[in-house]
Amino acid sequence: MTTLSGKTILLVISGGIAAYKALELIRLIRKDGGSVRCVLTKGGEQFVTPLSVAALSENEVYTDLWSLKDETEMGHIRLSREADLIVIAPASANLIAKTANGFADDLASTMLLAANAPVLFAPAMNHVMWSNPATQENISRLAARGYVMVAPTEGDMACGEFGVGRLAEPEDILSAIQSQFKKKALEGLSALVTSGPTHEPLDPVRFLGNRSSGQQGHAIAAALRAQGANVTLVTGPVSLPDPAGVQTIHIETAQQMLEACEAALPSDIAVFAAAVADWRPEKAATQKMKKRDGGSPPALALSENPDILKTVSGHARRPGLVIGFAAETSDTLKNAQEKLLRKGCDWIVANEVGTESNPGFGAGTNRVILVTRTTSDPWPLLSKQDVAARLVERIIETLEDKAHGTRDRIPASGQR
Repeated sequence: MTTLSGKTILLVISGGIAAYKALELIRLIRKDGGSVRCVLTKGGEQFVTPLSVAALSENEVYTDLWSLKDETEMGHIRLSREADLIVIAPASANLIAKTANGFADDLASTMLLAANAPVLFAPAMNHVMWSNPATQENISRLAARGYVMVAPTEGDMACGEFGVGRLAEPEDILSAIQSQFKKKALEGLSALVTSGPTHEPLDPVRFLGNRSSGQQGHAIAAALRAQGANVTLVTGPVSLPDPAGVQTIHIETAQQMLEACEAALPSDIAVFAAAVADWRPEKAATQKMKKRDGGSPPALALSENPDILKTVSGHARRPGLVIGFAAETSDTLKNAQEKLLRKGCDWIVANEVGTESNPGFGAGTNRVILVTRTTSDPWPLLSKQDVAARLVERIIETLEDKAHGTRDRIPASGQR
């Protein structure tokens, strides 16, 4: 039996020269046994015709939110609800922005807002549009909500420029579609992820904190969930939405984060991506500290916060695989190797932050080195979603090796 046999794919074709590749994607889906219904946006109609899409899909093509005939016979709610998977290929910057921000001003965006089926985006656009912070923020929002992304590739563009933004090849998009209906690699396993900063109160108004946005940790939680893991995300204060399908616990302080992490054990996998404050005020003021004219600033006595990574690495219910993060400003590899030994974890994902090429905190991209006890693997500059996907791939490979070729449950260390 083919992978997509009996499955209905709702394909949204938005504007862009890459729309022509959607025709080949329709053919590949049907060849694998899937049924395809198509929504064509006004922009998409500028590049492919409803007639060509209908001929290949052998189904009616939907284009107009206000079509009396379409709404009477099908309706945008039913159209989305009857799909096993919704695929947007190509996904324009405009449609990505609309979906990320909840706009519903045409058939495609309204249908996506009403959808309860899994959604897969395959973006395509000019490389500058793709790297624009607004687009990357929208991509982060969608990834955090559990939408699947098939990243664009690098190459020559129709505009004559070169860069990342080309639509993935139809065969690669088909593979991503097929993977949504296969048994997930991490089904039956549990994962603990930390994300964001911690805020350590100085008084009822002020706190000690850092610039972590939580984008990387949230992306990792979403990527683990996409592979079937039961994920608990413990996050400090961030402006990101909770990832879809992930149990999310909101905390403020390092002590609260530690308590939430220990309560989530045992776990098979633990990824500590949060930027935990090293110190906290020894005693937080109960009233706002006032600045007095001519007076000296208050002296701050600090206490060391609990070391969450080290505590869990040495815990009686230690997860089978413990991964820490290290944000460094110099000697990144050396510091990461030392941290790995000092904390007792299995891997460290190290990144040098604060540089022009890799600002780290708040940016949509990351350049990291994956450090194990025997190897160091520098990765190129990637979106934080791609860093998450690559990290999860390595996790899967490692757990499969530990399982000696079986996909039975890999017990956490404390359960052996």
